[in-house]
Amino acid sequence: MPVTIDTDGSTLTAHIQGEIDHHSAAEIRRMIDLEADKQHPSVLVLDFGEVTFMDSSGIGLVMGRYKLAKTYGGKVSVTNASAQIKKVMKLAGLERLASIE
Repeated sequence: MPVTIDTDGSTLTAHIQGEIDHHSAAEIRRMIDLEADKQHPSVLVLDFGEVTFMDSSGIGLVMGRYKLAKTYGGKVSVTNASAQIKKVMKLAGLERLASIE
């Protein structure tokens, strides 16, 4: 399973594992969106702690979850990303859409 989801009050945390590429991103998106649509969390946390590889699909994953969260007034936070993934996210300008911790 590429993602496990925990909820704590108004926070939904998606723990993403493995690679985020064209093939895996669709399933990750589907799983996160399904839970977020049910719960409308005020904070959607994307935990990248167990992500081993990310291509541009990872950027799209974060951008799409930002758009989803925005529809119900929520915010997105990216946590535990490796130094390289953080660098890619910042170069893509994602810190304007989500907090990158």
